[in-house]
Parts: sequence; structure tokens; C-alpha cells
Amino acid sequence: MPKEWPTIAKLETFIPSAQGSGGDYHRQKGGHWIIQGDISCPMHKYPDWRESRAKWGIGVLGSLFVKVTATDGTVGYATGFGGPPACWLIEEHFSRFVVGADPRDTNAIWDQMFRASIFYGRKGLPMAAISAVDLAIWDLLGKIRGEPIYKMIGGRTKKEIPLYLTGPQSASAKKLGFWGSKVALPHGPPDGVEGIRKNVAFLKAKKDEVGPDYPLMVDCWMSLDVPYTLQLVKATEDAGVKIHWWEEVLHPDDFDGHRTLKKAFPHILFTTGEHEYSKYGFRKLIEDRSIDILQPDVMWLGGLTELIKVAAMAAAYDIPVVPHGSGPYSFHAIMSFPNSDFCEYIANSPDGHTVLPSFGDLFTNEVLPHNGKVNLTDEPGFGLTLNPNAQLVPYSDFFKPTKGIGYASEKPEEVAQEASH
Repeated sequence: MPKEWPTIAKLETFIPSAQGSGGDYHRQKGGHWIIQGDISCPMHKYPDWRESRAKWGIGVLGSLFVKVTATDGTVGYATGFGGPPACWLIEEHFSRFVVGADPRDTNAIWDQMFRASIFYGRKGLPMAAISAVDLAIWDLLGKIRGEPIYKMIGGRTKKEIPLYLTGPQSASAKKLGFWGSKVALPHGPPDGVEGIRKNVAFLKAKKDEVGPDYPLMVDCWMSLDVPYTLQLVKATEDAGVKIHWWEEVLHPDDFDGHRTLKKAFPHILFTTGEHEYSKYGFRKLIEDRSIDILQPDVMWLGGLTELIKVAAMAAAYDIPVVPHGSGPYSFHAIMSFPNSDFCEYIANSPDGHTVLPSFGDLFTNEVLPHNGKVNLTDEPGFGLTLNPNAQLVPYSDFFKPTKGIGYASEKPEEVAQEASH
């Protein structure tokens, strides 16, 4: 550990140009299961956009890559979600709170980025941008200290991390050793009563593939409403199809709807949180006790700094926290959190029968599941090595702002000087 701590000298952003590379796992080639149209989503209301999720733009933002360099030459990096717009926010707004800072001051750096963007942020894209910066700083901090992240945030709470698999092939999930399978619901409210019948038949077939004792979960991706969910859950129970949990059935802001569902089905597990942001967004979900498992995404909600706070809040209510996706970033958190007993792994292969690295070919050494579990090494930071052949397009190649268009990093005196000419 250094006697005099280095500060952050440089912050850079890039776009991974290869499909399937980086933090946006929706940016896939045609034919990949995750972008197909047979997954219920909010856009199914409009027939013109049902053909595929790619058609209406689920991968339109894409991935980004953040690199932070310390004054001693140590480099930390992270991938995330948000593409070119997130790069703009990081380079033109958030960089002023990062460059020159002590990387140990993660709370102060995070709080400044959040407070400075409240007027346009709080959720969505700005939080994804903050998340990527935060993860890169944690990676840098771990490398300077020579320690893995999970050892820096509380240490090991479990020998290894059991995983369930999200993807279309439940039988393959069981064969690969995952403790459970989560499938996407194919039909939603626009499909009416016939859609409910088809959903029940689909789930029964999946359950028959794996047997009555193998857990099957259902991802509804914000696409249902309260009346439809009530009908669907009852129809599934009437058919004798046991679902381990129903995930993200409602619009993320429908807190009252979650309360209604839990009151109607107190014995059913409901989960959500993938599309919620910051401790403020999770506060009501936690206090209301209508959600049985919280599923924040560390690449979206605000990074590791904020995930630690959300997990602590949930722990006070004995609510499990099982982060959504995010591979190694989630693994380090879960290894340390006592109220996180397992994690999700997304089947990144096109047909969903096998597992591939969460971030494609961006890194050379992503930890992969073995018999449905993962363990972590003592490699410093998040333990990821950048692929020397990674196709990274620097920010300056696709954003070349000139004076006079409100270049966000211009100093006030420079703007005034320009205006006088």
C-alpha cells in the first residue's frame, strides 16, 4: 500500500464497437434469444413493434467503457450501459468531480455526481453513467491496494456463489448445474384471455421439462398490470404449475400495485428492482415490504457505492438482495453481502443452451460458472483483464464539440471571451 496515496489524473471513455461486447447485453446480433419478439414487454401494445425487441430499440444506447488513471500510473476500468450519451455526460459533466480526487473518497465523488445531476437525472441514463464511473474507481482502488473488491467491502460471507440461469432453455439450465431457471413470459395484456392460456401452457411445458421440484421463475419485464397479473397468477396456480417467483410484473413506479398483489397472494414471491435507481428509489420498495427479493443492477442503480447502501437498507428489513445480471460486478457484492445468498447469470449464447462471458470478448478472464456456481480469486480490483484486441472507440472520435455549442467543460471566462469576438 502506498505511503502517499495517488490521486486520479485522467478519466477517459470509450465505446466497445463489437456486438455483444461490454455492459449492454441487449446489443446482440440478429437471432439472439434476448432480442426476439416472443418476450412480453411494454411495446407489445403496438403490433408494428412486436417482431423483435431490437426493432423498437432495446439496444439503441449500447455499452461504454470507462478508464481511470492514477498519478502513479495505476489504471482502473469498468464497462457499463449508456453508449455515446453516457460518455458525453461523463466527459463533459462528471469528470470535474473525478479528476484530481482521491480514489478512496468514493462516497464524496458519488454524492457530487448525483447532486450535480439531480435536475436532469436521478434515474435512467445519468445513473448508468455514474455507475460506470463508480465501478471504474472501485477497480482502481482495488488495484492500488492490491486487494479484490469483495475483501474491501466486508470480505467473504460464503464459500461460493450459487447461480440461477436466465434464458429460454430450462432443461439446459438444470443440466449445467444451475439451481433454477428463469424464463421470459411470452404474452401480456394486449393478448387478452388467449394470451393467459398460452402463458400457462408455456410455463407448464417448461415445468414439465425440469420436473416439479426444480425452481422455475418468470420474468415479466415491466409488461403487465395489476388485473392481468391477478388473473395470470391464479390461472397458473389452478393449472398446478408452481412458480418460484414472479419478477418485475408491473411498471417500476407502480408501488401501490405491488401492495395489491402481495395482499392478494401473500404466499407468492414477487421480485423487482432491476429498473430502479439509487437508495431513494429503493426506499419505498423496502419500507412497503411488498417485494420479497430486491434485484438492483449495479451497472444501473448507481454503481457499487450505492448498491452497498441499498443492501444495508434491505438488510434492516430482512429482505434479500439479488443483483440483476452484471457478472463479476455483482459477484463481488454478493460474496460480501450476508443478505445475498445467490446470483443471476444470463445465458449469453444466442440459443441460450450454453453460457458465455457476461461482457463478451471485452475481457480475457471473466469468471464463468462451473456446475452452476462461481468463486472469486484474490486478483485485485474486480479481477478483470482487458482484452488487448478489444475494439474500443475513444470519445474524441465520435464527439467533437466546438466552441459556441455550449461545450459543457468550457470555463465561464472562456465563454465570455468567445462571445466578445
